[in-house]
Amino acid sequence: MKTTNKNGEQIKKLALVALLTAMVAVLAYFGGFVKIGGLASISLTLIPVVIGAVLCGPLTGAWLGGVSGAIFFATADAVFWFGLSLPGTVITVMVKGILAGLSAGLAYKLLEKFNKYAAVVVSAIVCPVVNTAIFLLGCLVFFFDTVKAGASAEGTSVFVYLIVVFVGLNFVFELLANIIFSPAIVKIISLGKKRN
Repeated sequence: MKTTNKNGEQIKKLALVALLTAMVAVLAYFGGFVKIGGLASISLTLIPVVIGAVLCGPLTGAWLGGVSGAIFFATADAVFWFGLSLPGTVITVMVKGILAGLSAGLAYKLLEKFNKYAAVVVSAIVCPVVNTAIFLLGCLVFFFDTVKAGASAEGTSVFVYLIVVFVGLNFVFELLANIIFSPAIVKIISLGKKRN
């Protein structure tokens, strides 16, 4: 009886990961079509990444972040970045996605024993912070000439140019969306599990 129950839980977890993978793929592909200033596009992709990282663990978070990165390569935005540096784009996009999901899961694991709700909120904060930080690092390592030329043309510093043009309002939007939606969705899923 215990084996059947364990198998049932594994099947439910696999189904949840599959559903979240599909959500990430759709959000990653279609999120690039809506722009909010500069080069940034509205992205809700990190919400299912956080949910997967919290409910299924850090490796699922890493998987979902990797899926997000892989889907990016099929978008119109990828063409711009590939034109700057193909290897730099691949490395930056994949590393930022995978580490954002992994770090969200690790943050949750670290804090869940103290307060599960606070752990979800911290994970929802960590994910976009890591994602954006690695993106900025990738810009400095792989796309510095483009960033420097853009900053010079605008008469501003490289730092200000990165924050205003490359990150823009997207980071604020991602952060707020994650803080609002991720804990709420995790709570709803957890309540559903308790009723079953």
